[in-house]
Amino acid sequence: MGAQARFVVFGEALTDFIREDARHWRSAAGGSPWNVARVGARLGLPTGFAGAVSRDLFGEEILRLSREAGLDLRFTQQVDRPPLLAMVVSKHPPRYFFVGADSADLHFDPGSLPMRWLDDAEVLHFGSISLARAPLAGRLLAIAEAAHAAGKRVAFDPNHRNVMGEGYRPTLRRMAELADYIKVSDEDLAGLFPGLGELDALGQLRAWSPRASILLTRGAAGLRLITPEREVVQPAIPVAVVDTVGSGDASMGGWIHSLVTRPAAPLEAHAAFAVASAAVACQHHGAYAPLYGEVVALLAAST
Repeated sequence: MGAQARFVVFGEALTDFIREDARHWRSAAGGSPWNVARVGARLGLPTGFAGAVSRDLFGEEILRLSREAGLDLRFTQQVDRPPLLAMVVSKHPPRYFFVGADSADLHFDPGSLPMRWLDDAEVLHFGSISLARAPLAGRLLAIAEAAHAAGKRVAFDPNHRNVMGEGYRPTLRRMAELADYIKVSDEDLAGLFPGLGELDALGQLRAWSPRASILLTRGAAGLRLITPEREVVQPAIPVAVVDTVGSGDASMGGWIHSLVTRPAAPLEAHAAFAVASAAVACQHHGAYAPLYGEVVALLAAST
């Protein structure tokens, strides 16, 4: 057995069905939390993905790719339930819906996590539609509450999706209150806080979470890393973009990797590592999880 998981990511893994044209669909394993977990592992941070997947070819593919990424498979559960599917009917503009009324992800059992796993974990990550799907959302919120009470660091990426209506607002607020690290995109802010401009939306997050560090990603415009004390603006690194899918997840995984492995590094270094992780992901098709050497090489080439 390798090193114990220092980064544990909770939430959904799913299979995207992407409509390429009128007659063809393409399937791809995905899910924002699972993507973040793979990024952490591929960068070299001992990571576990704590979620449930189905006992079929879709679940087996997720497990295979998890194994290849180096994830700690003790955290991932397989259950006799259908897979969670995301039907992407249009990429531009993005239009999608989810299929999973009683799917595997909803049957994640916190009682089946490895013994004493929380002793070794340093950062726990939560987010995406897993926090908007009962009964899973309640279980994950309870884990986040317990981790916060135990002095562990909590990371949160709401990753706004169309299932997050008014009923999601209490969970959004409570997770922000618990979080040490919050990652949002400019598009997330617009979806989560309709009617508010970016500045006011950030102000609402800060009011709920006065102590958190906030990573605001802005696509080709780079990102802002905002702490209670100061802010760093990090431009994007110019690369030949193949696909932006998963770039936000790559920035999140890169940010946490940098924080855990280089706790004394300046804010600028954490921001640069996050944006470089996203840039590497953009050079590949699909939700690519960058390797540590790829990120370091890109940073060296861009300075």
